[in-house]
Amino acid sequence: MTDTEQRRSSRKRYDRRVPQNLSAATLEERIIASDTQALTHTYEQIAATESARQAAALVLKSRRRFIAGEGTSSAFALLLATELSATLSNIHLIESHALSPLVALTDVRATDVLLLFSMRPYRSMMVRLAREFHGSGGTVVIVTDSAQAPTAKFADRLIVVNTGTSPFIDSPTPIAAVTHLLGTLISASAKGARRRLNERDRMAARLELYEPVHESARDDSPSTKPTV
Repeated sequence: MTDTEQRRSSRKRYDRRVPQNLSAATLEERIIASDTQALTHTYEQIAATESARQAAALVLKSRRRFIAGEGTSSAFALLLATELSATLSNIHLIESHALSPLVALTDVRATDVLLLFSMRPYRSMMVRLAREFHGSGGTVVIVTDSAQAPTAKFADRLIVVNTGTSPFIDSPTPIAAVTHLLGTLISASAKGARRRLNERDRMAARLELYEPVHESARDDSPSTKPTV
């Protein structure tokens, strides 16, 4: 699909799902209902298929973990990479600058795993990345919005997310939830996770990465002390 076709598709979806003169309150109600339904359906499907647990097991037994996504999917790839880098070693985010698909594919090993996010509109580069990584002997885990997605046929494990019917783009709510679920399942069973977290906190303090948070600032509730 060309960029023009994708934009036309978005406009058609917008026109179909957002009638003219729709109030903000009604639109808000529809989006909340749609996201809630999509998230519930996604969790039920993942629990029934055990796809997230199986994917987590593949990641944990791998030596190197590559994570990728383009377009909107790149946000979820970054989110998962950030979560996993706190508890696991050898987390590599594939993107166009520091680690391109070409560089990553040059040295794929049987002990490598690729976690790839592929949502509509499907990016051609991600399809090719999944194909070549799988063909080179690596393990591929796909998080996508359809079992018929172009990348699905290259998946050793497939996690399907119901993205609902938001106005003109697919809802990111279920995808973000599944990303967090997957990150938590992997981190919870990672060897040395607590040691890495402790060392991370120690080094962050030495580098003064974060502003200090005082106890008084954490309590935003109004004082309940009686006035005198």
